[in-house]
Amino acid sequence: MYPNLYYAFHDLFGVDIPLLKLLQTFGFFVAVAFLAAAYVLTSELKRREQLGWLTGVPEKVITGKPVNMTEVLIHGVLGFVLGYKILGLASDWAEASQDLQSYILSSRGNLLGGIALGGFFAYLKYRSAKKQELPKPKEETITIMPHQRVPDFTVMAAVAGLLGAKIFHNLENWGDFVQDPIGSLLSFSGLTFYGGLILASIVIIRYAAKKGINIWHLIDSAAPALMLAYGVGRMGCHFSGDGDWGIYNSGYITDATGKVLSVDPSKFQEVLKANEQFFMRQYGSLEHIPHAAFAKPGGLSFLPDWFFAYGYPHNVINEGIQMAGCTGKYCSVLPIAVYPTALYEIIACLLLFVVLWSLRKKITVPGVIFGVYLIMNGLERFFIEKIRVNTKYDIFGFRPTQAEIISSLMIIGGAALVWYCRKIYKAPKPVA
Repeated sequence: MYPNLYYAFHDLFGVDIPLLKLLQTFGFFVAVAFLAAAYVLTSELKRREQLGWLTGVPEKVITGKPVNMTEVLIHGVLGFVLGYKILGLASDWAEASQDLQSYILSSRGNLLGGIALGGFFAYLKYRSAKKQELPKPKEETITIMPHQRVPDFTVMAAVAGLLGAKIFHNLENWGDFVQDPIGSLLSFSGLTFYGGLILASIVIIRYAAKKGINIWHLIDSAAPALMLAYGVGRMGCHFSGDGDWGIYNSGYITDATGKVLSVDPSKFQEVLKANEQFFMRQYGSLEHIPHAAFAKPGGLSFLPDWFFAYGYPHNVINEGIQMAGCTGKYCSVLPIAVYPTALYEIIACLLLFVVLWSLRKKITVPGVIFGVYLIMNGLERFFIEKIRVNTKYDIFGFRPTQAEIISSLMIIGGAALVWYCRKIYKAPKPVA
């Protein structure tokens, strides 16, 4: 596993770049997911604009306004923070390089560097604004097309998505949140995709409605982008080992070096007792450890064992037992291999993205593509939940997880949306 990009570059290319420790693998893939989704969304919006299904909205803008000192101050503060930390790293590199994350989040830094870079940033912003200033500001009317709003959508999705993902995760793990509310809110782990999707969707749809963008064509355009973003984001979960994995595959164990070994399922209880302290800390008992044995079928012998069971060595949350001969911050491996559910979702969602991308020109009734997306995403997540570890709710004798409840609602809602849209809308014709 690669907790941060330092480990990835060191393992893949044999280079040693300590500064890469600042870049978390999970965060890197989340950023890539947003960029990929923005590109796909922009492309699809442009296509629908060319067909005349989406049109621009005139807006009044004022050019040549006087220098905004608030913006100058914000740039100055940003420069101060960067200078404070960068110069601090340069002057205290020997100690700071041992744990760059802790250093960045601490109050340590270089005051002189902060003041110098802060002043420089403020000057650049002031100079740029002064050049654009006119003796008398002018009011102009310009037409803004929907695809030009994508940067706004991306920022809103990032902020609202992170907030929603945190809220839903803490609701699902209320006991952990109550014990350490500050740590739960500020930790890098603990994000629920559906929470982010729901809140981000609400915020973006409200914004689009205010800007006069056709909501049906917007959500249809977003469907392939959302599926792609989910698949790429899951890469961050898998390659960092953020704990978003499945139940134990009791047909495999991992040795102290992290290698996966196929064993008889009867070995499961023996390994549980050998690592009793770890499992008791996680589950409080050895009686109800979630597991299911599944050995690699003969017809799939070409696939590696870690496709069916993985120990996530060097995982970013330090879950598991100490690895032999390992020193440093990330030296844990799971004693019993788990189903790499994030890997399965990567494959499934990338394939579903291809399906949605190929359907977007064939299905022209507004809203249907998004309905299909809801059904596909709901089905994918519903079935993967069967081998994932999640908090279960007791509802009239049923014990579903939060994701199973939401994914079931997505399937039902998607089917209803397809039926409704096909009933009331006809396929749009391109504007001549």
